[in-house]
Amino acid sequence: SYFVILRNLLNGFTWLTFSVLTTWVSDSASYFVGRKFGRHLLWQKHSPKKTWEGTFGGIAAAYLAAFIVSRFYTDLTLLQWCIITAIIIVTGTLGDLVESMFKRSITIKDSGTILPGHGGFLDRFDGVFISAPFVFTFLKLFPKNYLRK
Repeated sequence: SYFVILRNLLNGFTWLTFSVLTTWVSDSASYFVGRKFGRHLLWQKHSPKKTWEGTFGGIAAAYLAAFIVSRFYTDLTLLQWCIITAIIIVTGTLGDLVESMFKRSITIKDSGTILPGHGGFLDRFDGVFISAPFVFTFLKLFPKNYLRK
């Protein structure tokens, strides 16, 4: 429901797109950096392939994406884009780890086969599902009124 709520804000397409793309950029960079440089496991019991190195690579990529977006969409300052990025990184990573925990607890490797190679549809959106309410809350608390369309 927060996808719809974000979309219905002033400039809602920007907020929704940024949330989804930042999560995906972070996830993808985490995967590639972790595969190449990963040595220290993040949470072996529930997510045995996630590493701290991959996580830091994902963080760097997400902030690079925020910097690029901030040059084109000046509704927020760079600092505010970075705050939203931090919200997405923290909550998105937690969403990913919680989904992995749920899958492991019922001994399922993937949450579906709609998107081959991604662990299922839920793997592409678990982080966004968790981060969307927090992005909305940040925008609601922010001085500009993003709640009217």
